Amino acid sequence: MAFNKRSPLIVAGFAAAFAAGLFADRLVPHADAQSGPAPLTPQIVNLFSMTDEEIGNLIPNTDLRSRTLAATPEGTVGVQSGNVMRHYHADAHEIQLILQGEGSFWLGDRQVQVKPGDLIIIPRGVAHAGSRATTGRFRALAIKLPPQRAGDTVPAPAP
Repeated sequence: MAFNKRSPLIVAGFAAAFAAGLFADRLVPHADAQSGPAPLTPQIVNLFSMTDEEIGNLIPNTDLRSRTLAATPEGTVGVQSGNVMRHYHADAHEIQLILQGEGSFWLGDRQVQVKPGDLIIIPRGVAHAGSRATTGRFRALAIKLPPQRAGDTVPAPAP
């Protein structure tokens, strides 16, 4: 880039804009799509003794209850009970540890059998759930990385 008489003004303008951005970042509150306990507190949560009512109310038009147990800017940890329609997340990876219930679970374009102790790794964009418990009711520990933003549950048709 050639140096001319306006170059110092352009550089000063960029510096001023950068400084203003740093200042504004400290003044403007940040929006979080999924919030939970903040700040994190030391605690022990027994997921096996939790009742469905302690997990939460049924989410409208589903057979799913969900409760966020811990939330950070990097991810969330929650417990889910029941079933949700087959869907995917465009922006969040999900990891589920099955705690209770046995049955079928959609993972991508195939239906697999799951049981307590199974860890399900679901990269963003992969359709999942639409499960059917054959024994008990599904209960899972669900980790979302990064935290799932509002509106990031996209229905996915059955294959």
